[in-house]
Amino acid sequence: MTTAPFVFDPFAPDYAADPYPHYARLRTQAPVYEHPLGFWIVSRYADVAALQRASHSVDEANLTRLPAWKSDSATLGKRNRMMGGMSMLDQDPPDHTRLRRLVAKAFTRRAVEDLQPRIEAYVDTALDRMAAAGRVDVVAELAFPLPFTIISEMLGIPVADDARLRELTAMVVLSLEPLADPQLQERVRAADAELFGRVGELVRWKRAHPGDDLLSALIAAEHEGDVLSEDELTAQVMFLYLAGHETTVNHLAGGLLALLRHPEQAGRLRTEPALAANAVEELLRYDSPVHLMRRITVEPLTIDEIEIPTGSWVLGCIAAANRDPGFWGEDAAELRLDRPIAVQHGSFGAGIHHCAGAALVRLESRIALPAFVRRFPDAVVEDVRWNGRINVRGPAELIVTV
Repeated sequence: MTTAPFVFDPFAPDYAADPYPHYARLRTQAPVYEHPLGFWIVSRYADVAALQRASHSVDEANLTRLPAWKSDSATLGKRNRMMGGMSMLDQDPPDHTRLRRLVAKAFTRRAVEDLQPRIEAYVDTALDRMAAAGRVDVVAELAFPLPFTIISEMLGIPVADDARLRELTAMVVLSLEPLADPQLQERVRAADAELFGRVGELVRWKRAHPGDDLLSALIAAEHEGDVLSEDELTAQVMFLYLAGHETTVNHLAGGLLALLRHPEQAGRLRTEPALAANAVEELLRYDSPVHLMRRITVEPLTIDEIEIPTGSWVLGCIAAANRDPGFWGEDAAELRLDRPIAVQHGSFGAGIHHCAGAALVRLESRIALPAFVRRFPDAVVEDVRWNGRINVRGPAELIVTV
């Protein structure tokens, strides 16, 4: 009897609700895997960590072996790349070094720490509102509006109930997904162009009306005479805006769901305040808000005597690596808020592409998650609906009785 070859299928019906059994099979059966859709994927902790730190490219111009969903890259060029390919997410050194250095001048740890009273006040108000309601969608009431409001205020973007703006950001984030549907690809590009135009208008207005905010600081940022061009500035602001709330929504909602499904761990967080910082790291490990990172090989990459050719699209499966028993031990699939090495998760990336907003995510989570479990010790999950994404994955709706 011949065994059928293993196929990693992120489009399987049961994948959206729980991809982790798929990741376990991937790690054990094909840890260095060439997918039929034309990309490679590595899933063990050591291989993903090495890929994150390696000097391979993020610029799609270096692709010579196109994944199926990038089949139009050659004809569309930069139009096929979000934010015109100008954000830090899509830049290699020396451009990445220049952009990150200028952004870092405004996006400092001190600026983030100064937000603590505002975040605490927002969380307290949200919890009061949830207590009065009794039955709530935690995503709509806390996990989405908290990071959305904070990054908007931090950047100096007016916080408005703009349904179109939310539609656009949700659509643009799909650019990080393996999208094989040409019509959907075109809708994502259209949303990107519209959002880029909106942010560009805001940048031009802010130049004439500077304030005490991150966007004004980015406009003023300079290093040895180097400043951001208008389009570069627009791309960085758009990237920070998207990254500043879309991924955090997944972490907050997924973290609360994990705690509610593990009441003994939630009880520890409730009674041991000193556990909060490590609890955040463990929740980021247990269910990463971003499941995949990508590199484009600039030279052959050999793992386990398997050679990945130059110009290949390689995905590092962060979520699989974060539960690799080969690194984390036999309890890798369990939630342990006191896990000693939890901070070594790969959810914020590593090397030059380490998440610039990591301090903000940690602060929001360190405040919101313990506050929720203290306020609602008897909260019960009624229903969860996942957002259906493969990469930037999390609950789209989390109904809880508090």
